[in-house]
Amino acid sequence: MSAKRKVWLAHGLGDEVDRALRRIESLADVVVVAVMPDVHLASDVCIGTVTATRDTLIPNAVGGDIGCGMCALRFDLEADRIDDRDTAAAILAGLYDAVPIHRHRRGEEPAWPEALDAPLSDASLDSKKRDARLQLGTVGRGNHFVELQRDDEGALWAMVHTGSRGMGQAIREHHLHQCDEASVRSMGASSDEGRAYLQDVAWARAYAKANRAAIVDRLVTILADVLDASPIPDTFVDADHNHVQHEQHEQHAEPLWVHRKGAQSAREGEAGIIPGSMGTASYHVVGRGCAAALCSSAHGAGRALSRTEARKSISRRKLAADTEGVWFDRRLMGKLREEAPAAYKDIGAVMRAQRDLVRVVRELRPVLVYKGA
Repeated sequence: MSAKRKVWLAHGLGDEVDRALRRIESLADVVVVAVMPDVHLASDVCIGTVTATRDTLIPNAVGGDIGCGMCALRFDLEADRIDDRDTAAAILAGLYDAVPIHRHRRGEEPAWPEALDAPLSDASLDSKKRDARLQLGTVGRGNHFVELQRDDEGALWAMVHTGSRGMGQAIREHHLHQCDEASVRSMGASSDEGRAYLQDVAWARAYAKANRAAIVDRLVTILADVLDASPIPDTFVDADHNHVQHEQHEQHAEPLWVHRKGAQSAREGEAGIIPGSMGTASYHVVGRGCAAALCSSAHGAGRALSRTEARKSISRRKLAADTEGVWFDRRLMGKLREEAPAAYKDIGAVMRAQRDLVRVVRELRPVLVYKGA
């Protein structure tokens, strides 16, 4: 194992993950690669890795969904109020109408935040803002979701997982074309190309945060209409897990460019959110500021099976059994097999593997899940 690698593992790495880690560690400017317990294969750089460099930016060490993250908010009633089919159906219907999976109908999108008027680095990217306006306040496919949960005391919480939608992907693809040709494409942070990439990363993170906020705003209205619920504003937490930023860490003399791809910042006392799956526990945490891990933690359970493997091996019956008691759109049962709890690692094992990275504040269980397919 490379001297650059630091690991917190819930399970063995596997040969393919190890080869991917060796590839990123081979870059001369890479100082540390911290491997989180939810690590799994992805394009070029594994999800669940934290890569620190001195003066190099690696777009694929952030990924395409720049700024993707989680937010959470508590409401002033018990989760058991969602205790019958009619109530759950009314909430899901409200979400389908107000929070589309793909895009809003023109004229029904949320207000565009003024901060997102800031220009991107290239006119070709700015031209995509028209579509971005219609995607603001939408969930997207894959592992993104809106979830209502019950905490240890029975209180109702909302959790939202989504990111920068099509804009993040467009930004990554644009800047990969500006990178040096190598086994892992990169650029100098102080170069014109590097500065342009950082400008667009900042925009995408702001868009992703605004996207989550817009979804929460619509959810607050739905829960007020259906349950007469009100949010408790000072409980709101937002944390993203796909980014790059310049950070000073105590064991390094100079600031480093810390790339997190499917990993959260977990400085001492910093709030974070770690989801399990649509049938298992999630956790609110605070960071312990572990220096060796570049003050980072896992961002979730992490996939145990690829989407193709999950579709082949997980039956509808298995999904139904593993999500018993959770309300969701059962018409999607066949398509949601790739998001089944069995497709993910054991969240309990992940949390045990990172005890020195985060402290658990509360455990939550899913009550209602809204996902695309």
